[in-house]
Amino acid sequence: MTPEKISQEFPVIENRIFFDHAKVSPLPMRVRKAVTAFVEDASSFGTANYADWMAKVESVRASFARLIQADPDEVAFVKNTSEGISIVANGIDWKPGDNVVIPDIEFPANVYPWWNLKRLGVETRFVHAVDGRVLFDDLTACVDNRTRVVSVSSVECNSGFRTDLNRIGVFCKENGILFCVDAIQSLGALPMDVKRDHIDFLSADGHKWLLSVEGLGGFYISPDALKAIRPAVVGWNSMVNPLDFMNYDFTLRPGARRFEEGSCNTMSIQALGAALSLFHEVGVDQIEARIMHLGDKILGELRHRNFKILNSMIPEERSGIISFAGVINLKKLSGFMAENQVSLTIRDGLVRLSPHFYNSENEIDRFFDLLDRSGKAPDSNQWVSYPVACFK
Repeated sequence: MTPEKISQEFPVIENRIFFDHAKVSPLPMRVRKAVTAFVEDASSFGTANYADWMAKVESVRASFARLIQADPDEVAFVKNTSEGISIVANGIDWKPGDNVVIPDIEFPANVYPWWNLKRLGVETRFVHAVDGRVLFDDLTACVDNRTRVVSVSSVECNSGFRTDLNRIGVFCKENGILFCVDAIQSLGALPMDVKRDHIDFLSADGHKWLLSVEGLGGFYISPDALKAIRPAVVGWNSMVNPLDFMNYDFTLRPGARRFEEGSCNTMSIQALGAALSLFHEVGVDQIEARIMHLGDKILGELRHRNFKILNSMIPEERSGIISFAGVINLKKLSGFMAENQVSLTIRDGLVRLSPHFYNSENEIDRFFDLLDRSGKAPDSNQWVSYPVACFK
């Protein structure tokens, strides 16, 4: 796609600087058109085209599988990342004394499903992060012969640390440990290959870097891991003959679809399919290169202004998330940026920027011009440095 066509996909750029894709993204035009077309169809014709809707569901399933280098029968649709991780947490045949290992800087979606197992005698072990980095040796030091699962984020939500999934995946495979990945902060921004990295489970909602709507995501389960997971929730659509309604047959579907217990979120699947088509059209490798290029420019501007950059500068540990801190009153900065139509995240004592591939160098220049001006606002001598709570 040409830069002009890419820009046409994102009307948000006419209204604001949007550097907040690690939170909730604006929708591309093709997603808007897909949802509108579906609503018009359902409104005008009811379920007359239901067979086409179901065919689209399977097409989008295949498109998501292609994005992560999986097979379509290894993918289920879930309502969010937490649901996918909960499928794993609630499906394993745990024994008292078992443990799961996770970093101590995870988004809660990858914490509470594991904590919920305490009632079964399962321990959640935290890997202590160092300056926002989850070190491989620290992670493996937490593992013992009762570790059943290692669960990490592909990219940490605050520090932007890109996890070496392959190294962890190889370790888990060699030690008979299930490997679970929360991929919400990388899918759509960075390449993913679940087979190469020996990932057993992957879960990601579509509303961040994937540029789709909230409330729908994808869940991957490997064929080997499927044997180890019992569905905690089942329904008519979990079964091998779901449309033979009155012939009760408790035989689960052979693949990941067994975790889709009932009617699917058809409209949101249309939205996700439209968004995925954009990534396949542009190419994830090209998108990653563009995001890294924009990140280089942002990092250079931050260094010029002597802000404390809270990301690893090791190339293979970088992602689309850039976080920084400094002598700034974050509450005043948040209000100032909102007044000037800039979307970003300010929390946990840091400023987090997460531009996507359609953002421009001009937008970065405008952002830093605003940042410079914000420091000259009234009462700027009252601005203080907030503690960076997420880096222990």
